[in-house]
Amino acid sequence: MKQKKDPYKGMRIPFCRWYLTLGNPTEAARRAGCPPETAEQDGLELLHSAYCRSYLKRLDAQPALPLRSLVIAGLARLAFGAANDAARLAFAETCDDETLRSLDLFHVASIRHDRNGFEVKLADRQRAMEKLLECADDADSRSAAVSLLAALQGGVNDDAADSAVLAEAAPCDELVEGSEV
Repeated sequence: MKQKKDPYKGMRIPFCRWYLTLGNPTEAARRAGCPPETAEQDGLELLHSAYCRSYLKRLDAQPALPLRSLVIAGLARLAFGAANDAARLAFAETCDDETLRSLDLFHVASIRHDRNGFEVKLADRQRAMEKLLECADDADSRSAAVSLLAALQGGVNDDAADSAVLAEAAPCDELVEGSEV
């Protein structure tokens, strides 16, 4: 007896995670790897499958990611992600609904259309990087403050602190040792 091929193999878990994040089965299916042409139908089938319903219940019971983490992930995507689909849209002669749905337009800040054509403005990568740097500095400040409070309260063993600092420095040492000066 021949087993039927599973068209959603390897897509269920990513679909569920994207669905919880986005709340849109079509977009979640597309991001999980389904073709844009069938993403709407695939998303609905995945959403109604017993496996996905069960997995979504388990994921929903877990604590949500802090908003700060989601914002940092979005900033990183703006700062370092590809904006190829936005460029494709800007240079397209025509754009039908199906093509538009298949494009990743996360980087698009605005679209303006007039008689001369249309203008696509992208999010400011430099500003996103600056905000990421602020978040990193803030995290470093918090970490330093926690370490200082622990040290003042006598909660830090000097040997443990030294080994933690050395462990953090190890990746940097490898870069320095491996580079030619």
